[in-house]
Amino acid sequence: MSQTLPAVPLTLEGYATLHQMMRFRWTAWRALTETARREIAAEASTLLAALEAKPNGQSALFSLLGHKGDLMLVHFRDSFDQLNQAELDVARLRLAEFLEPTSSYLSVVELGLYESTLKTYKALAEQGVEPHSEAWKKAIEETIARQKEAMKSRLFPTIPPNRYICFYPMDRRRGEDKNWYTLPMEERQRQMNEHGMVGRRYAGEVKQIITGSIGFDDWEWGVDLFADNPLVFKKLIYEMRFDQVSAVYALFGSFYVGLRCPADRLHDLLEGKLPDRAS
Repeated sequence: MSQTLPAVPLTLEGYATLHQMMRFRWTAWRALTETARREIAAEASTLLAALEAKPNGQSALFSLLGHKGDLMLVHFRDSFDQLNQAELDVARLRLAEFLEPTSSYLSVVELGLYESTLKTYKALAEQGVEPHSEAWKKAIEETIARQKEAMKSRLFPTIPPNRYICFYPMDRRRGEDKNWYTLPMEERQRQMNEHGMVGRRYAGEVKQIITGSIGFDDWEWGVDLFADNPLVFKKLIYEMRFDQVSAVYALFGSFYVGLRCPADRLHDLLEGKLPDRAS
């Protein structure tokens, strides 16, 4: 039966997301008077505070470690239009004169439904419903609507308040020797379940948000991890490397690790004072 069923698993989509990685022009910033720096930081802090407090889709600022950038803004919004507005709002700040984009990532919060997909496809096939027929499409729409309501908090999350963030994009291998997309759905479901079991063991230490970016950016998925201890990123990702879906089929892009900077501590950060854990 599985040979005649569609190969594509169902997915649920939530917030549109944008990561903006930027380098800060420290030399030009330090050339300003202290008064000018305070005024510019205050204007930016006012905007960031409003974006942090949005009830439907927030923004958060992080101080990046390493050479890939100095700051990273993460935006969750209801639509791409609202993401673009967030970009424009930041670009209009006087602080934007000191920001140089180094990278960005566009995606949407995504939940894969491998297990539900298999059950739904098989149940419809057993009822004699032809794949992609109107009856099939109606049943799929009803399944997605039920699942989306049940998963609303995961599809439209608040940005976790943890001290650290780790963001990275990834693909599933599509080479001549190993190709994730040619595996039977049952096998993909089995491997993803095994993969998910590892993540669930870290549920109390790290918050994970997966976003889908096929058709939106250069990689297929983005992964955001939030934790108060950055070592958990290493332990979680290392352990996952040993399960089959990662060991055989995963390709990873650049990793970005940063520390949360609340809006009201922006001036301190730009003066070289890292916000403390109590902020």
